[in-house]
Amino acid sequence: MTPSAALAGIKVLEICNVAAGPFCGMLLADMGADVIKVENPEGGDTLRSWPPFSDGYSENFASLNRNKRSVTLNLKHPGDLALARDLALSVDVLIENNRPGVMDRLGLGYAALSRGNPRLVYCSISAYGQSGPRAQEGGFDLTIQAMSGIMSVTGEPGGEPVKCGVPLADFSAGLYGAFAIASALRAAAATGQGTHIDVPMLGATLGIAALQTSEFFGSGKDPAKLGSAHPRNAPYQAFRCKNGYFGMAAGNNALWKSVCQVVGRADLVADPRFVDTSARARNQAELRGILETVFAAHEAPHWLSRFREAGVPCAPINTYSEVLADEQVAHMGWVQPLDLPNGARTRTFGPPVRFDGQTSAVRLRPPALGEHNAEVLDALRAGLGRGDTAQGAEA
Repeated sequence: MTPSAALAGIKVLEICNVAAGPFCGMLLADMGADVIKVENPEGGDTLRSWPPFSDGYSENFASLNRNKRSVTLNLKHPGDLALARDLALSVDVLIENNRPGVMDRLGLGYAALSRGNPRLVYCSISAYGQSGPRAQEGGFDLTIQAMSGIMSVTGEPGGEPVKCGVPLADFSAGLYGAFAIASALRAAAATGQGTHIDVPMLGATLGIAALQTSEFFGSGKDPAKLGSAHPRNAPYQAFRCKNGYFGMAAGNNALWKSVCQVVGRADLVADPRFVDTSARARNQAELRGILETVFAAHEAPHWLSRFREAGVPCAPINTYSEVLADEQVAHMGWVQPLDLPNGARTRTFGPPVRFDGQTSAVRLRPPALGEHNAEVLDALRAGLGRGDTAQGAEA
């Protein structure tokens, strides 16, 4: 077994919608788990309706649901609900991202299921957690970015509130969920006892904001918007040059000396305003002005070449079309062809983590809605010795 198939043999039931839960499930599927996605027969996962579409199939949905199988069950129908319960009793992991209490009311909560499946690792992803004064409040990535403080430090100084363009709250919760599940599976294998994992999007988003929370704890002051700049490091931001911008980060004194050599300003090394990292951070507005006066003489490729030669970390300000075409992305094999159930072929960004120098390939294309009803549910019925037919589960 290769490390990228370390979860082979682990069965996962995903009762999730949109982003955080499906991303969590996909991470487990990428590591070899058999992920069965339960969807409502009336349209399925909401993400299926999000553009862009390739011949009617959502590219957004495809990006989060590779390596999974799909079954349709109407959890408001007693027969389908019974099948969902039977599935939950047969798996190692259940992931759900409903509001707290919904799964309990359906009889699919951890307390009910763990009595029949004590080894079950049950992961609940929600906006604020399974208990507490905000537990019943819903949330989306935008509202969690607002609540968590991310929007208070995103954007230019004095500017209006801006969210990060990438849905950090959704995907950080999915990452924490997958990590916690993998850890809990190890404990379940050793003890025979599962657990209920509570992943609040708010907590996950605060967790990845360690530098901002520690800044507040250490100084008593709220971190502020700095645009692309850094509160404790300089030069460390996007800089204007002739006809554009580029990013450059000289995160220590040795790199700062290299910057001074590249721009022909050796005198700045001994300048009291810039003598060390803390001084440069305090005076970074002046420093930026000095550097951008020099940078104005040439376009970004010139400066990127010079800084790379000097060993100073730097990068172009890429669009997604540009970064996905980058030679490093190609070398890592991250962009992979992806077949869709309707016969269309697209591309996707595959698993980014490599094992022994190899990038994992996509095992299963994203599923059509209910594509695996017969495959999954007939096998379940056969194992249970049942012949009932579920309302939402026609093959």
